Amino acid sequence: MPKIYEYLGILIIFYSNEHEPIHVHGKYQGQESKAEFTIVNGRVIEITIKNVKGRKPLPPSSLKHFSHFVNVYSDQIVKKWIDYFVLHKQLKCEKVERQLK
Repeated sequence: MPKIYEYLGILIIFYSNEHEPIHVHGKYQGQESKAEFTIVNGRVIEITIKNVKGRKPLPPSSLKHFSHFVNVYSDQIVKKWIDYFVLHKQLKCEKVERQLK
């Protein structure tokens, strides 16, 4: 389970056995939601936030931060997906300590 980012206490991760579509999970205090990316011609055109089956979704304030983060970092997240799942590179967790505007 590679952690790719930590933002305002939210862990942004891939599970090692992931599947397409490209997506990322946000976890905070035992709650979890995910963001799925729709990509057309190599560009992210839509991000859909979804609940994770069997898990309580992120609380509203964390969900808002998670949603904003994945919108700002969408290209980097997709690159990390490709690095990990296609190119089999190891990833380092990046801690983003300032609140994004």
